[in-house]
Amino acid sequence: MILGDLIFRNARLFASAPAVIVDDQVITHHQMAARTMRLANALLARGVGRGGRVAILAQNCPEYYEVYGAGEIAGWVTVTINFRLATPEIGYILADSQPQVLIYAAEYAPHLAALAGQLPFIKHFIRIGAAESDDGGESYEAACDTASGEPLPIGAEPDDIAYILYTSGTTGRPKGVMLGQRGQLQAAQIICIESYIEPTDSVALVMPLYHIGAKITSLAHAWRGCPIVLHRAFRPDALMASIAAHKVTTTLLAPTMLKDVLDLADFERYDRASLRKIFYSAAPMPSVLLKRAMERFGPIFTQFYGATESGAPATTLHRHQHHLEGPEAAVCRLTSAGQAMNGCEIRIVDDAGADCGPEEPGEILVRSDALMLGYWNNSEATADAFADGWLRTGDIGVFDEEAFVFVVDRKKDMIVSGGENIYSREVEEALLSHEDIAEAAVVGRPDPRWGEVGVAFIVCSPEAQLTAEAVGEHCRKMIAAYKRPKDVRFVEELPKLPNGKIEKTKLRQLL
Repeated sequence: MILGDLIFRNARLFASAPAVIVDDQVITHHQMAARTMRLANALLARGVGRGGRVAILAQNCPEYYEVYGAGEIAGWVTVTINFRLATPEIGYILADSQPQVLIYAAEYAPHLAALAGQLPFIKHFIRIGAAESDDGGESYEAACDTASGEPLPIGAEPDDIAYILYTSGTTGRPKGVMLGQRGQLQAAQIICIESYIEPTDSVALVMPLYHIGAKITSLAHAWRGCPIVLHRAFRPDALMASIAAHKVTTTLLAPTMLKDVLDLADFERYDRASLRKIFYSAAPMPSVLLKRAMERFGPIFTQFYGATESGAPATTLHRHQHHLEGPEAAVCRLTSAGQAMNGCEIRIVDDAGADCGPEEPGEILVRSDALMLGYWNNSEATADAFADGWLRTGDIGVFDEEAFVFVVDRKKDMIVSGGENIYSREVEEALLSHEDIAEAAVVGRPDPRWGEVGVAFIVCSPEAQLTAEAVGEHCRKMIAAYKRPKDVRFVEELPKLPNGKIEKTKLRQLL
């Protein structure tokens, strides 16, 4: 079985039922399968074969599922690009993955114009939506309308790479996480079972589809043929309105999103009686926020913990394990990441690789069939990410007596802001590209809205006179908005360890 089989199965069993709902547009499973097949034939006619790459740069839209689906059927690899990235970051991902085709939303044409001449490997540019001016791309709709709807002469195999999802790396360069057909299919099935997804469910999706959380949630619901109420972007009022209008049963939120929903001044006016599951992931959930949410929504929360590299959630804290009252051990588990998912194994090891006992901190290791196949074009990073077949998460955690996992710290120097991972080294590299910055270090500071925000400590070059505004303007050209430091502090020198490394512990003490 391959991922594409889900598309055909749903078209056969639930032909007239909605697959995707966007605003007032309803796309049935039959229509989704037909459009996906036409796109697959259009891409095949443009020279994309099994194992080739097709990249997409867009916000959430029905076409995103068609692009994913075409690859799931035909066996080429879908490369997703975070639309929030700056032009140089987008250029790097394209140069690294070298897709034959780039499908992009019209609003992102300026990025491509700025990269003109740097993308010779892209043979076809296909634009979603109308162009304000001639940008050289061909129309997505025209390409699909003129393509055949007949079965393809090629097809995916279970061992094929399905997706390459880019995640920032500690070296400052994004890394392409390769996820396989077999692993993603099994992960979707396990989530479906663990999360009690039923054919009568529907899911409101506000997470971006370039993100593993949105994609694996979509796949899990596709397993049951459930409709997806798709939002272009997250707006708390629009989410709550759609839950009421479509009698949505499920949604997935980052903690920041959940807070914004709870902060709606007219929260109580929205009908939420249909909602019976809220999944949360992507960032640590403050216990105060979780308790507040449970008081407003009820005991309907499920936590997922994992990473893009794990290909799916590694652990889950089920609805019935969320306790506001009762034995101390049960209430304390609200701050845990839950227990290992079915089909997934968890170890916590010390620096020597030996298993830690209960309450003994160590690095969290994960093993399952859903794990990434490796990093695209980066064998060294792939080797570093694994230890005897186990994925090294870089997170520090502890088990309790019943194998609930508590994530207590991060080995990797990572900031989690609004559900997005920000690696300080990447931000530091952007800062250091400014001629007036001699040294820079970025650390995370707790923030009530975003979870964490970045704070930059900067040592200026001799005689340079730099302002925080100038630093912000420089970063604007180099990195995405959410990665930019929210606070800039100029210092005479950075504290260092004897080996020359910056001692970030001391910097955090200054926050």
